[in-house]
Amino acid sequence: METTIHVEQLNKSYNEIPAVCNLNLQIKRGEVFGLLGANGAGKSTAIECILGTKTADSGRISVLGLNPKSHRKQLFERVGVQFQSTNYPDKIRVGELCEETMSLYKTFNDYHGLLEQFGLADKEKAFISELSGGQKQRLFIVVALISNPEVVFLDELTTGLDPKARRDVWRCLDKLKSDGLTILLSSHFMDEVEVLCDRIGILKRGELIFCGTIQEAINTSPYEKLEDAYLWFTDEEENEDEGL
Repeated sequence: METTIHVEQLNKSYNEIPAVCNLNLQIKRGEVFGLLGANGAGKSTAIECILGTKTADSGRISVLGLNPKSHRKQLFERVGVQFQSTNYPDKIRVGELCEETMSLYKTFNDYHGLLEQFGLADKEKAFISELSGGQKQRLFIVVALISNPEVVFLDELTTGLDPKARRDVWRCLDKLKSDGLTILLSSHFMDEVEVLCDRIGILKRGELIFCGTIQEAINTSPYEKLEDAYLWFTDEEENEDEGL
């Protein structure tokens, strides 16, 4: 199976403090890969370096066979991105945002169909300021998919969604995965990770301490549930207990 994201010996530091250390990843076409870790573990830095929005100190990165720094324009046409902290002007309408996004690409998806798929068809004429937090989050996913990407990066994609809306998003992404879309996501919701991810990578203080399937993560730990295994890998539970 074709490798769509290849990362070799990626390193990135801030003021000589390591954020990502010797990261190696290979993600296949049609695979959903979950990058997990506590806040500050290096997830966002790793994703930004892979996208080329941050410059790595060392290492090799390719996405769809392209260097994200030197082939930025070509990659832009083939990759979708949704960040949790994404902000758009409040006084732009949903349909206007989709139209403007669509105009940036040579090929694109029908945004009307995406709005329908993500439960936002009735919000096309609404201002972004009128949307709930969950509706904004779904809109940002729609915007990431307008370019008809081959790879999409999703950061905490269902934060702020109620349980039904989360499951609706999962079903949509599962369909996109079956169509061959490669998805790299970060999430703190282990139920979401279990539903969506073929494999996961766990970062701790910038180092990849586990990479494999969910069952492999559970088998490697002394526990029977992913959430417990994750806490065991990252020592988060122990750290919380120390703070009590």
